Amino acid sequence: MPLITAPNLENPDARYAELIAAHEGLTEAESHAFNSRLILILMNHIGQAATISAALALARHPR
Repeated sequence: MPLITAPNLENPDARYAELIAAHEGLTEAESHAFNSRLILILMNHIGQAATISAALALARHPR
């Protein structure tokens, strides 16, 4: 499955606000832990190793 890199979020401003709100009141360490858990949950949802590997590579070396 090819990685979708074009904008694909429903109401992206609301999703961004929701993400920021989820970090409110967290320490820096708690925020990092939250991000790690969120990433693992989303990786599990994706499930396909090739798609996850492509996303990791793109995040490490953006075009």
